[in-house]
Amino acid sequence: MTPFTEVNGLVAPLDRANVDTDAIIPKQFLKSIKRAGFGPNAFDEWRYLDHGEPGQDCRERPLNPDFVLNRPRYQGATVLLARENFGCGSSREHAPWALEDYGFRAIIAPSFADIFYNNCFKNGLLPIVLDTEIIDRLFAETAASEGYTLQIDLAAQTVTTPTGTPFSFVVDAERKHRLLHGLDDIGITLQFTTAIRDYENSRRQVTPWLFG
Repeated sequence: MTPFTEVNGLVAPLDRANVDTDAIIPKQFLKSIKRAGFGPNAFDEWRYLDHGEPGQDCRERPLNPDFVLNRPRYQGATVLLARENFGCGSSREHAPWALEDYGFRAIIAPSFADIFYNNCFKNGLLPIVLDTEIIDRLFAETAASEGYTLQIDLAAQTVTTPTGTPFSFVVDAERKHRLLHGLDDIGITLQFTTAIRDYENSRRQVTPWLFG
């Protein structure tokens, strides 16, 4: 998992509340569990004018010109600005996979669905909760200024605007540690490789019949 320390990223505004995981990555794309390759199908039903299916070459598909992520000014965005209850619906982990594969490193919203929020941390995405008034301000500033970026510092737990205004956010200490060091659940377990190996060796001595 890629460590998250600081991001100075272009912001893309998705001005919709209650964006569910089926909108983020539609159900027909859930057949794969490779955790990669979902980016071209993120927001598939909003992003394209045709119906998407796994295995399609998305470069040949017609784009919806009215969808915000298709606008030239937001190409290359790494910060997604959203409204309340982002990531609601089913618990599919493919949703953060798709957003991360698209190129987003952080999502800022007034609130998130609990399971989606947890899944973000497990997959290298930073979900940031800010007050609705601050979110409204960021939407207005993003709309008014092409190329609008935000500086996100996880260690300091701040989001800073181009004019230097900082906003603090709260994050659990353990989740913060994992993101800063790029550790998912497997990575955490591998930190104890020596202790696990020593335990297995001791069990071989005490209960050799369990090991053939």
